[in-house]
Amino acid sequence: MISSTRYWFLIVLIVLVYIVGMFATLFENDSAQFAVMAMRMVQEHDFINLFKGPEEYLDKPHMHYWLAALSFKLFGIYDWAYRIPAILATLLGAYSCYGLAKLFYNKDVGKFAALIFMTAQTIVLSTIDVRTDAVLTGFAIFAIWQLVAYVEKSKLLHIVLGAFGAGMAFSTKGQIALLVIGICLLCHLAYTKKWKALLSYKVFLALLTFILTITPMLFAYYQQFDLHPEKVIRGKDGRSGIFFIFWEQSFERLSGEGVGKNSNDYFFFFHTFLWVFLPWTVLGLVAYWKQAKAIFKNKFQFSADRQFLMVGGIALIFFIISFAQFKLPHYLNVVIPLFSILTAPYIHGLHDHEKGKETKIMLGVQYFILSLVFIVSLLICFHVFKFERPLGYIILVAVLLGIVYFCLKREEYYLRIVTLSVYASLLLNGVLNMHFYPRLLKYQAGSTMAQKVEEFNIPVDKIYKISERHTWALDFYNRDPVNITTMGELVQKKDIWVYANEKELKKLREANFDWNEQITVDDFRITRLQLKFLEPNTRSKTLKQMYLVHIH
Repeated sequence: MISSTRYWFLIVLIVLVYIVGMFATLFENDSAQFAVMAMRMVQEHDFINLFKGPEEYLDKPHMHYWLAALSFKLFGIYDWAYRIPAILATLLGAYSCYGLAKLFYNKDVGKFAALIFMTAQTIVLSTIDVRTDAVLTGFAIFAIWQLVAYVEKSKLLHIVLGAFGAGMAFSTKGQIALLVIGICLLCHLAYTKKWKALLSYKVFLALLTFILTITPMLFAYYQQFDLHPEKVIRGKDGRSGIFFIFWEQSFERLSGEGVGKNSNDYFFFFHTFLWVFLPWTVLGLVAYWKQAKAIFKNKFQFSADRQFLMVGGIALIFFIISFAQFKLPHYLNVVIPLFSILTAPYIHGLHDHEKGKETKIMLGVQYFILSLVFIVSLLICFHVFKFERPLGYIILVAVLLGIVYFCLKREEYYLRIVTLSVYASLLLNGVLNMHFYPRLLKYQAGSTMAQKVEEFNIPVDKIYKISERHTWALDFYNRDPVNITTMGELVQKKDIWVYANEKELKKLREANFDWNEQITVDDFRITRLQLKFLEPNTRSKTLKQMYLVHIH
């Protein structure tokens, strides 16, 4: 089995990659938007009402913003402080993967499950591009672990902790949390036939714990919306926050009503999974196929070596979310713990077939994935954004030498599969967090302009925009949302700065506004990368400009 020294060495390296990513500039839109929403809570001492710019925000519950606001209160309003709750929730998720896999199998499988979860590409990404999914995923798998532990051991503490985890997950993103937790628990109960676990006073105490946990969120929704039926949200008045979170939210997501539609591709999550679970994708798919095949072949008769919780849970969750008209890749984060726990015993089982054909094939596949990561990393460092400092070359060479060492080291195949897969994730995300993202984010106009504002000592309360176009990064790094005004109101103002795009600047010229200073920065939608942008020779063709002009 993997030695404790190597295991903890890999864990430390993974956490270091997380920590490096903590200090990157916030991404627009969601990360910067959510950070601004939490920042306003702290600045305005209002932890009840959620606002997205000038609009009242109904879409998601409060927990993510409360946790970010708490971090701001403790550490100050910084991008790294915003990411702390997400990283802690991810570590909780990793420990929960370990706990559940250990419960189902053994300690070694638990270790593998935690490693797989922490290095899955979408999980690493969720610790830098922080949305609500990191907190949701961490508490959802924690709840599943504790509730399954209750089914197996009947201890009160497990069901109470499970209910608390479910309450935290529900207070973070709503019904999807209960859907995932409920499906997994029902699959386990159906497979093990331990329905008697539900016939206990402990279930009542768990329900009470769940209700107490979600009460602050329900109270906030009630105060902001239910007490004010006159408020018009998405073109409707009389909106009930409590009714929305218990009933309307998921149906709006499935239908696209309110949030809009962005995909009617029913296979979106299937092909998206191919990259979100890297570098473990092939291993995960093979593990799923083998587990599902064995369960069906055995006619769903219980076997300790096979767990229907993951097989059934993944299938049902994929089926349901595939019908949503609004889809984003990070919606898959919540199933990554299930895939991690499913993949871990498969890799562990390769130890029993050390010289078998399948083990050699899987090792070859992971070598291939590592080779692709190696090529992509070199392209990023020597072509897309060339290294500017010698330190970059030194770190990259050191990492590559370490990988080569483990490639050449003669040891058990399954151990090489684990080690090289983790190193593939470390190499890719180390390059992304330390080099690619910092260079990429220079093309995010809002955060770049905020640096100019600080450099030239421009008063942030005198910065305006003449549209309701969102400016999340500028809002956050100025520590003050940009004021919204109109062309008519602008005539009456003097000694102000206007933040504008090309079209808005043209409107100012046509309205005979004069300015004596102009700051220009490049702008690109960094979360929607294009090959033309990544190619240095054609990058300039993809860039737009944003302007900050001083009207005297």
